[in-house]
Amino acid sequence: MATAIAKAQETFGRIDVLVNNAGYGYFTSIEEGEEEKIRAQFDTNFFGLVHMIQAVLPVMRQQRSGHIINFSSIGGLVGFTATGYYHATKFAVEGLSESLSKEVGPLGITVLLVEPGPFRTDWAGRSTARTEVQLDDYKESVGARMAASLEGSGHQKGDPVRGCEAIIQAVETASPPLRLLLGEMAYKLAMEKADSMKANFSAWKDLTLSADFQE
Repeated sequence: MATAIAKAQETFGRIDVLVNNAGYGYFTSIEEGEEEKIRAQFDTNFFGLVHMIQAVLPVMRQQRSGHIINFSSIGGLVGFTATGYYHATKFAVEGLSESLSKEVGPLGITVLLVEPGPFRTDWAGRSTARTEVQLDDYKESVGARMAASLEGSGHQKGDPVRGCEAIIQAVETASPPLRLLLGEMAYKLAMEKADSMKANFSAWKDLTLSADFQE
């Protein structure tokens, strides 16, 4: 990391954009997840991103400018069966990025969370770790999704080229968004999640407010 950053500064005299795109999936039930694989995924999907941000921020702070693009996923907003640990890494990226945007925004640095749905990459193929379901209770939920994801790999609706063009367009606007959903499925699932959360919060409003001191 240090070598790459030094080379970029030597070549360009500055660093304008950091893209944290490294990440992969891990298919398993929560109960059957293997700690070594879980920690390895967090090392790549979350801690690798953290280390790159920490390494680049001194340069961007000095410049008082820069764009940090963190790849999350629609799986950073919505959880499904079979990929619980992947969701955990992406939910972590979401929380970190939201806080980061508030810390570095006043310094002229923007943060963009990219939240793709299914794209025609190898994410669900060679790039995915797996722990096969052994427990019968999970075979129809976790096991079925694992099989469906593998079968659909290479046929996803999302176009990586068009997705990259959308990211560039968002970054080049005068006021880049904090979150950029990519693809129809991502938009649909995110809106459903937002509606579901709002309905949940509203339904339990009275009990929620009852937790405060009654003064």
